[in-house]
Amino acid sequence: MTDHHRVAIVGTGFSGLGIAIRLKERGEHDFVLLERAADVGGTWRDNTYPGCRCDVPSHLYSFSFAPNPNWSSTFSPQPEILDYLKDCADRFGVTPHIRFDTEVEEASWDGDAQLWRIETSNGPITADALVAAQGPLSEPSLPEVPGLDSFEGKAFHSARWDHEHDLTGERVAVVGTGASAIQFVPEIQPKVAQLKVFQRTAPWVIPHRNRAVSRWERRLFRLFPPAQLAMRAAIYWARESFVLIFRHRGVGRLLEQLPLRHMRSQVKDPELRRKLTPDYSLGCKRILPTNEWYPALAQPNVEVVSGAVTEVRPNSVVAEDGTEHEVDTIIFGTGFHVTDVPIADRITGREGETLAETWQGSMQAYKGTTVAGFPNLFFLVGPNTGLGHNSIVFMIESQIAYVLGALDAMRRRGAGTLEVRPEAQHAYNAELDRMTEGSVWVTGGCASYYIDRNGHNSALWPTFTWPFRRRLREFDVAAYTLAARAERSPALAAEAV
Repeated sequence: MTDHHRVAIVGTGFSGLGIAIRLKERGEHDFVLLERAADVGGTWRDNTYPGCRCDVPSHLYSFSFAPNPNWSSTFSPQPEILDYLKDCADRFGVTPHIRFDTEVEEASWDGDAQLWRIETSNGPITADALVAAQGPLSEPSLPEVPGLDSFEGKAFHSARWDHEHDLTGERVAVVGTGASAIQFVPEIQPKVAQLKVFQRTAPWVIPHRNRAVSRWERRLFRLFPPAQLAMRAAIYWARESFVLIFRHRGVGRLLEQLPLRHMRSQVKDPELRRKLTPDYSLGCKRILPTNEWYPALAQPNVEVVSGAVTEVRPNSVVAEDGTEHEVDTIIFGTGFHVTDVPIADRITGREGETLAETWQGSMQAYKGTTVAGFPNLFFLVGPNTGLGHNSIVFMIESQIAYVLGALDAMRRRGAGTLEVRPEAQHAYNAELDRMTEGSVWVTGGCASYYIDRNGHNSALWPTFTWPFRRRLREFDVAAYTLAARAERSPALAAEAV
């Protein structure tokens, strides 16, 4: 018989663990978490590259119901965040619900049985509701470069860092200058013989305010938790003010002087400064905090190469200008599949279409959480829930409350299916489009992972985060179609045991 659960959750990062913990707290024990890896942690398990840390302050980058008074610094390093997530999984009792080394290969909606049929790498299961909590930073994106398969050296993505490979004395090419590269390049620069950094677009870089958290601060937070809550609130409202950069171009232009001064103070070579000066508006792409990036690029063993890699040969890479660079290792800091999440090809809805076929290159959902044509499916960190200024954990907790409200509504009404009305989803996304108009993301003169292949903002929430929480505080059942739970045939009833 197929293993059946009320709720199946894909992923064990912040989203998956967060909703599992909340389900457990409410007395719901009939759920399973499907994790393709051998441990929890999501992106904080996978990204172990040198220098990896969060660029959102530690006190805010954690569950509101599980503050951590022991952060070692104001911006947490990756190992501490991973330990925090492991501790939460154990402390709140959700670890026994996790099936490790179990990848979701396909999930399809069975309308007759009112359940999701899920094929995994360890066999089939069924579930009344499916929560897609795999997150947008789970699948590394590699550029399609001719000749990559012919490379005789070592090549890997930063999210799949090869710790067995020693870079000491090597000639290394780094492709990409985004959030990961600005952290690992300063770490590997002193070790390598030569470092070629291939940059298509110069990032906006601001000073990093990271510092160690003192022993007395940690002691205060342990003995008097309200002090940490007050710190969290102060950080939250300070980060909310960053929205002004994105929505008011005059504010953004005024603040551009800060990162430009930061660069001039750390880079003395005029030619290198020219290469590193962005040619688009502040905020159009992700703003990167670091004090080490520019000094590393200014070292004599580093060369910044403008443009993309256009070809890979057995022992070299070729730049856009045709120059060939001999290298021993290629490291791709080229980000993730954010607007084309691979799980969309694996989920099939009511009409027999996959999410990818339904979306046609532009992800769309209602409140970032539910999709018309896909009953009893809930996204966490779904379309238009990403942020350029604040903590994604705030958005996750907002969505978790909304999903729990949906499950409660189904239980109260004896419903077997819940599906957002197409007109509600359309109206919501039309409003998002109006909110995005005139923002720096679409008028700032850059190409970013916020914008999908159709030129549409399908990743970012386009304003302050508090209105998002307000919208999701109560489950708006009027936006949905609910169908009563049908009597299952004896065969289906036996199957869903």
